[in-house]
Amino acid sequence: MAEQNQNPLTPFRNQPAPEAKNYPGLDEWRELSADQQPNWADHPDFGTVVSELESVPPLVFAGEVDQMRQRLADVAEGKAFFLTGGDCAETFLDATADKISARVRTLLQMAVVLTYGASMPVVKMGRMAGQFSKPRSSDSETRGDVTLPSFRGEMVNGFDFTEESRRHDPNRMLRGYHTSASTLNLIRAFTTGGFADLRLVHEWNKGFVSNPANARYESLAREIDRAIRFMDACGADFEAIKGTEFYAGHEALLLDYERALTRIDSRTHLPYGTSGHFLWVGERTRNLEDAHVNFLSKVHNPVGVKLGPNTDVDDVLRLIDTLDPERRPGRLTFITRMGASKIRESLPRIVEGVRDSGAKVVWVTDPMHGNTISVPSGYKTRRFNDVVDEVRGFFEVHEALGTVPGGIHVEMTGDDVAECLGGSDAVDETAFADHYETLCDPRLNHMQSLEVAFLVAEYLSKR
Repeated sequence: MAEQNQNPLTPFRNQPAPEAKNYPGLDEWRELSADQQPNWADHPDFGTVVSELESVPPLVFAGEVDQMRQRLADVAEGKAFFLTGGDCAETFLDATADKISARVRTLLQMAVVLTYGASMPVVKMGRMAGQFSKPRSSDSETRGDVTLPSFRGEMVNGFDFTEESRRHDPNRMLRGYHTSASTLNLIRAFTTGGFADLRLVHEWNKGFVSNPANARYESLAREIDRAIRFMDACGADFEAIKGTEFYAGHEALLLDYERALTRIDSRTHLPYGTSGHFLWVGERTRNLEDAHVNFLSKVHNPVGVKLGPNTDVDDVLRLIDTLDPERRPGRLTFITRMGASKIRESLPRIVEGVRDSGAKVVWVTDPMHGNTISVPSGYKTRRFNDVVDEVRGFFEVHEALGTVPGGIHVEMTGDDVAECLGGSDAVDETAFADHYETLCDPRLNHMQSLEVAFLVAEYLSKR
């Protein structure tokens, strides 16, 4: 890995970094139970694919990862807010310039709403460039008389309900890597090459359908324009607003992929997962004795853990001891996915337990996963009002306990899809037939995403 932000006090700076395969404990996970894994180990191409992934350039760099951890330390202290958004499961077909730019533009719009409305820096992360796999509740899917393996995301198998498509193929990991690389390349170009310049806030709205949320955003953009013109008249330096930091994260579900992209940093001789800046473990794979938690305990990325309504407080405290034994600021994020009907009852005991332990973590709400329903037509959806209510509950709980509501994690898209019911320009079930596009979970569309951002900004402004 290339050296970045070299510290002259680092004792390893003039020594070659060891290979990851020789790093003590990095492969302990192989001896542990690992749920939600593909059955591709016996595929004839498996070894070749893993070897190639072990030799390709990293997708992100250790210096960037450390920078993100520093930013998240500010979030834990209430000095910044953490915004994460993107597809439930990315697809290779949708990794186009137009679709990536729409997602990035929507996240930038959400971030500027939060920053301006709450007078607070926003740490921006795309659920992008690696979210190509999904845990499933069942290993198989039956349609009529045919039973096939479940679709586990395009890095594992295909969505089409055929035997060939649903076969687990390790070669898909290579396509996932190259698609992630091109996505990150485009994101970096957007966020550092002028696209994210705050003086272009009106430009971010171009191409989106006119709706109430966009009208509200335009009003805010005009206020920002006035503020920038005032600063310009005062001779302000605009260098700091010409670009923005933008990070990429995903669920570290496929351990073969994550381990193959682990590199030892040349500055510190410590292992980093270079598939993304931020990695998280899901509700189904966060068992303390299992492989996923063990693997994430070894890498030096900021890491997250999804927590559902039945989470045991003792398990949370043990997760802290396992994943953040040194209590490094910005290292550990808990992403709560309780459901609107349960958050006010289930979240307080968990937050209290962590608060009373003295641990300093980042608290993020995922108001999507706990509010999934099925409608008579067979579509899986979410009610926008439930999403909003869980966000409200998250802020209410932290306000009552004196803790920091640090961020929001949403499944969203920059496209004007119809997958979640409701919103100010209401989506109803009849729109699903023509505008329901997700292969897995329903996402907020562009308008609904902006509405959530305005809601969160209002809560932050009162803090």
